[in-house]
Amino acid sequence: MAKFKTILKNRDFFLLWVGQIISQFGDRLTFMSLIGFAYSKGEQGSPTDIFKILFFTIIPVFVIGPVAGAYVDRWDRRKTMYACDFLRMGLVLLIPLFLFHYRSLPLAFLLVFLSFSVARFFLPAKLSIVPDLVDKKDLLIANSLVNITGMIAFIFGSGIGGLLVEKVGAENGFYLDGLSFFISGMMIFFISSRKGVSINLRKIGRFGGELVEAIKKSLVQEIREGFSYFLKTPDIRFTAGILFTLASALGVVSVVSIVFVQDTLGSATKDLGFLIMFLGVGLFFGTLLYGRFGQRLSVYKAIFASLILSGIMLIAFAVGLSRYPDFRLAAVLALAFGFLTAPILIVSNTIIHRTSENSMRGKIFSSLELVMHLGFLLFMYISTILAERFSHVSILSAIGIVFCFVGIINFIFCRKMSWLD
Repeated sequence: MAKFKTILKNRDFFLLWVGQIISQFGDRLTFMSLIGFAYSKGEQGSPTDIFKILFFTIIPVFVIGPVAGAYVDRWDRRKTMYACDFLRMGLVLLIPLFLFHYRSLPLAFLLVFLSFSVARFFLPAKLSIVPDLVDKKDLLIANSLVNITGMIAFIFGSGIGGLLVEKVGAENGFYLDGLSFFISGMMIFFISSRKGVSINLRKIGRFGGELVEAIKKSLVQEIREGFSYFLKTPDIRFTAGILFTLASALGVVSVVSIVFVQDTLGSATKDLGFLIMFLGVGLFFGTLLYGRFGQRLSVYKAIFASLILSGIMLIAFAVGLSRYPDFRLAAVLALAFGFLTAPILIVSNTIIHRTSENSMRGKIFSSLELVMHLGFLLFMYISTILAERFSHVSILSAIGIVFCFVGIINFIFCRKMSWLD
């Protein structure tokens, strides 16, 4: 704790730290305001509305994510960060104009896409600027503080953001969001100017061509190399399959569960925000506990056990909440689900670190992120079709059964796979 206090006395780092917490809160406000808008269109949002919202917030990962880091390295990171916050402020302030006044959904969703695209530049700039602000000996503690408080800001920002949107309305939620980005941008603006790479305005005209070329190289080449590596490395192939299964299932759950919670608890964003908060708390403590004691367990059996237990918990959440629509029950089950799911991601990263070549790790993790988001988007869309034919409880329970089935089958056959030992 004393080390945290010492590093927070560093004025520039303190401004970055506060700015990133506020910016993270702004991201949650945007999401909750969009969910609130979908809910306001009727008695509750439809799975199709939720899919559209999530689609335009996730697609920047594919379009912008692969090249954002490269351009951030060419630019002044401090200027990039406050420019991103001020741009996002302007974009989110325009969203309610088209959502609530002109009723132009295509333009509103374009603004959502642009806002989350700008965010893809903010994140690598934030992660990259830390070594410029603190001494080398303080780098580990500074990164730990940024990561931990960022996770906490995400967790509690979901609860507070959902409550605020419920109280003041979705339209006012966007205005509060704009204010949060303005405050964050001002915090970062007052960080002392350091030497960095400036944007050369004369090169802006070539940005489009460079962007297309970078996308071709990063997406096409890395996907090709990554999948080639999957095919010849059993551990990587296994991990990719597990993560694809998990992401696909969560794609269905993310759409259906939002409408399910709104329907059963009768709240647009308040209860949803707090449930996301409890889910995040479960993930946080699950990560801490597994990090402390997980070395004693087989990494593969930990994944299988986690799939089975989280599947059971998802079934309990769907069936229990449908029969007893009580927020306290939902909160406990959401926390337990997050806690039991946490080891999957930790173990998957550990397997990649242990089995992949050092020169391939960047491509592997980049390709895995694309694989996960592809599964998430594809099955998120499929869930909108399923929701028209089946009840929300049936869909969520079916996903829980899939989790259990995958875990049990792998438990049975893992002894026959020598590379799993």
